[in-house]
Amino acid sequence: MNYLQLTSSERLGIHTLGELKRAGYQSRSIKQELRDNLITRIRNKENIFPGIWGYEETVVPDVERAILSMHNINFLGLRGQAKTRIARMMVNLLDEYIPYIQDSELHDDPLEPLSRNSKDLIEEQGDNTPISWLHRDERYTEKLATPDVSVADLIGDVDPIKAATLKLPYSDERVIHFGLIPRSHRGIFVINELPDLQARIQVALFNILQEGDIQIRGFKLRLPLDIQFVFTANPEDYTNRGSIVTPLKDRIESQIVTHYPKTIETGKKITEQEAVVKTEQKGLVVVNELAKTLIEQIAFEARESEYVDSKSGVSARLTISAYESLLSTAERRALINGETSTYVRISDLYGVVSAICGKVELVYEGEVEGPVIVAQNLIGKAIRTQFLSFFPDPEKSKKSKINPYAKVIEWFGSGNEMEMPGDMADREYMARLKTIDGLDDFVDMLSAYSSQEEKLFMMEFALHGMAEFSLIGKQSLDQGMKFQDLVSSMFSGPGDEDYDFDEDDDDQKPF
Repeated sequence: MNYLQLTSSERLGIHTLGELKRAGYQSRSIKQELRDNLITRIRNKENIFPGIWGYEETVVPDVERAILSMHNINFLGLRGQAKTRIARMMVNLLDEYIPYIQDSELHDDPLEPLSRNSKDLIEEQGDNTPISWLHRDERYTEKLATPDVSVADLIGDVDPIKAATLKLPYSDERVIHFGLIPRSHRGIFVINELPDLQARIQVALFNILQEGDIQIRGFKLRLPLDIQFVFTANPEDYTNRGSIVTPLKDRIESQIVTHYPKTIETGKKITEQEAVVKTEQKGLVVVNELAKTLIEQIAFEARESEYVDSKSGVSARLTISAYESLLSTAERRALINGETSTYVRISDLYGVVSAICGKVELVYEGEVEGPVIVAQNLIGKAIRTQFLSFFPDPEKSKKSKINPYAKVIEWFGSGNEMEMPGDMADREYMARLKTIDGLDDFVDMLSAYSSQEEKLFMMEFALHGMAEFSLIGKQSLDQGMKFQDLVSSMFSGPGDEDYDFDEDDDDQKPF
């Protein structure tokens, strides 16, 4: 009988050591198991890490090479780069069930038991030794490295109560209370943020990784543990809480460097996959592709910003949280106005400032500006960058004989202003945009739109983009934005919500 050809249900029908032997079971290390199953998946052209985007040509091949080499792995990269997710997905390369000696503390292999109790049980019962089955999900253990982690937590310690109860000396291995690592025997053990682990604790891992023994309270216990180790770490030049000690790094055979999405499209795939969109929002809020692109562009701008610490990185969680906040901003507006549906707006992007502030670590200059101002600037830069993909370059347009922006600029130059509150109803939103001379014709000239809502979105996008290129002025208000002539905005100053209008000016205000 070929054990490897048995189905899961057939394997679960085996209950004794004798039955297991007759089924043709042979011991196999976890690294060999991962290797064999990976080979099968590659030959079958299966996706090894579904849902991991942007790593198809970089990180995933490195992981596959490490598994084929039967290496322990260290994922090195900034926060939010799917390091832990890849480690968790390695579980899918394990057999669905493996046998172990029933009630074994270390899930001992029936043919290669480690613990004293399991050896004694086999010696006593032989082929009648009871067998249990361990599911692949139970073979994964994860530990976040913190400064208070001790050797006892990871490896184990002598249990004086057990020693007294069993009347055994401390030198007897049966009095040991095993820690997380021995209990992960025949499984995957992950330590997240390895540099945060104190150096003396890292040293305790040396023998386990190299010689396969553990040392507790002064006596040495030979335990050839069968574990696939996976570590994650931020680059050492970023983390100021510690580093990976060199001898430990030397014992980790493969170090794989992760990275952020390299394209906007990859980022959008990740965000749409991970963002939690509520059922009510799906029927209430319509989001176009440009809005999704702008969310991703914010993260790209943050990674290049002089105000953001590049060593800290900008997590993919920023775009996920920002996208969720974008939907909630539009949803809140629709609820306030009693609307049954709404289309996302450019002004809704400024509702995601709170999602951005907590996701970026600022350098000194950024701290001086303040996180809110930095977040707003990042949104503005994202708009400016994407603006050129849809509209003519304003700098070149200034030099051309026919400036497509001229009519809109003239309207504001005549003393007109336009306030755009963030929570106004859709009907008022449309009326205010269409009041601006030339804006409607300007966006029509460049493209045809599938809906009126999309056209209004592009009209607002044009306004914000023109402001970013200093063709018109833009001023932050408590409840939205105000667009005006560039010279007027210079005199009033950015963020001046208490702008005073003369009586004569009131006649020129459209609303």
